Amino acid sequence: MCGPKDPDRNVLDKIWVANNSDTEATGFAYVADKEESHDPTGPTRYMEACEKFHVVPASFFLRHMQSNELTMMHRGLGPKGTKALAVPLVTNTSILKLNLRDNWMEGMGGAAIADMLKENCYITEVDLSDNKLGDCGARAIADMLKENSTLVKLSLSGNRFTDRSAEHLGPALIANTKLQHLDLSHNALGERAGENLGESLSENTGLRSLNLAWNCIRGRGAVLLARGLGGNAFLRSVDLSFNGFGKEGAVALGQALRENTVLEELNLSNNRIPPEGAIRLATGLKVNKAIQFMNMSRNPIQNAGCYGILKSLQENPDSAMESLDFSDIRVNQDFEDLYAAMKKDSPVLWCKSLKRKPREDVSPFKALWTFSSTDEPKEGSMKRCYL
Repeated sequence: MCGPKDPDRNVLDKIWVANNSDTEATGFAYVADKEESHDPTGPTRYMEACEKFHVVPASFFLRHMQSNELTMMHRGLGPKGTKALAVPLVTNTSILKLNLRDNWMEGMGGAAIADMLKENCYITEVDLSDNKLGDCGARAIADMLKENSTLVKLSLSGNRFTDRSAEHLGPALIANTKLQHLDLSHNALGERAGENLGESLSENTGLRSLNLAWNCIRGRGAVLLARGLGGNAFLRSVDLSFNGFGKEGAVALGQALRENTVLEELNLSNNRIPPEGAIRLATGLKVNKAIQFMNMSRNPIQNAGCYGILKSLQENPDSAMESLDFSDIRVNQDFEDLYAAMKKDSPVLWCKSLKRKPREDVSPFKALWTFSSTDEPKEGSMKRCYL
């Protein structure tokens, strides 16, 4: 559940003027005739907001308010410090890229930034990663995305988003057509999140790259997310690593690759995909003409899965594949022979795998020497006698 309603949330675009009374002001009062023409980037507004919220002004922010890019990572702003920061950003026309990673802003601070982005039409890139925004922050971000038309890149990694967060973000991705790059990695998006996001992706027309790595998407959520990717005609890069797609998800992705004609990069590493899943996934690669980079590393697909994928590419004369990553998956000589044969026809194809470990011929004398030099008796045990 979200916390108590913040009385200052919806008035961040107003200039705060302190009350003459002893009680603390509860909001900002917009006084048009008092707006200073010599304060285009907002240092005066920022100092007033800091006084109101009882936070120490960040000198770094004051020095860089006129920069095109503002990076304030690991500053410990907190919710109130973030709210004070958001006030001058409403009317700031200089900053185009905003990086506030790891500032413990929580839902309240995230809502302040979201409200600011509803009004600011200059900022195009925002990084709010590792700020513990939670479901309340996700809801505020989703509301902002329905109104903002200038944001192109948004990073929300590591914010404790859950399935409930996806319920808000899903509809926002359908409404927003300008956002091109979205990072939702390192959250707790699960099965229901996969269902909601899958439905949204099938209708989204703006995203070009999506990062969902390090989440908990599996089962039916993985299947529906894969179906959404199959129906998307705009995404170029998708990172699904460190989830739990398994066999069911791999089968659905195989069908998605049959339908999708634009996806160029797909990361499926660490998804518990078995050999059967990899072989079914490979059926989509037989007809796909767009995919160029695929990462299947650290999946238990064994040599059979690697061979099946490579064989499917060989049978597809229109394949655009340039890079295959099978890191930490041991392959045998059959795979190596197939890869060598394909390199003759497709010299641009690069494949990384864990090659078959060659058997080392050890002489009897070397084995005896190794045994006698390393197998030392423990204290209290029978000593070895040498004659």
